Amino acid sequence: MIRRASVLAYGLVAYALFIGVLLYTVGFLAGVGVPKDVDDGPAGPAWRAVLVDLLLLGAFAVQHSVMARPWFKRWWTRIVPPAIERSTYVLAASLVVALLLWQWRPLPDQVWSVEATWARSLLWAGYGLGWGVLLLSTFLIGHFDLFGLRQVLARASDRSYAEPGFREPLLYRLVRHPLMVGFLIAFWVTPDMSAGRLLFAAVATGYILVAVRLEEHDLRRQLGEPYERYLARVPRFVPRPSALARRQRHARQAG
Repeated sequence: MIRRASVLAYGLVAYALFIGVLLYTVGFLAGVGVPKDVDDGPAGPAWRAVLVDLLLLGAFAVQHSVMARPWFKRWWTRIVPPAIERSTYVLAASLVVALLLWQWRPLPDQVWSVEATWARSLLWAGYGLGWGVLLLSTFLIGHFDLFGLRQVLARASDRSYAEPGFREPLLYRLVRHPLMVGFLIAFWVTPDMSAGRLLFAAVATGYILVAVRLEEHDLRRQLGEPYERYLARVPRFVPRPSALARRQRHARQAG
């Protein structure tokens, strides 16, 4: 009983830390509501700031990619119980992002700044939309599975856990990676783009382009023919006009 409670507590702490880091990241990039944002931090030579920031972004990329690979999971679950494997991944990712936010070095020179009030409002709405698309995407594919809560809840109640099967809910019928589309929107849609934020957005975008290919490679091997057909039918990031029209037609028919 104590072990089950410990597993549940571990998963809840990992999830709570993730939520806290996510909310701080929203404020960090927007420069709102946080003690240190993307343009705050110790002053220093630009080359040093770029070097430190690239190392921080690289640390996240390595952690995020290596721990997500099937071979690592097979090895890792020989050390940690399978019930907390996902929570441990979430915890590690949250800690690496927290380190990045804490140690980020600013490059405050402006790349662009939009002055018109209506345009700023529109861009801030787009920024919020990006985070909204990201959050919705997690719930469409199983938010509590994705962040390890269902796994620890199953262990705490002594039930077996089965991963969700392959599905194509809502946004996933339009693009294969709506969660990453949400990130891309949030990274790039802003009324004020500093050199530091541009560095963050550019490197993070490059990582996303690589990471989704690694993920698709793993899913091909795991899911086989159904996923191959999905790859052929649904674009990676940008919806096809025909797909949007089909979606609207289905919505009208359902109504």
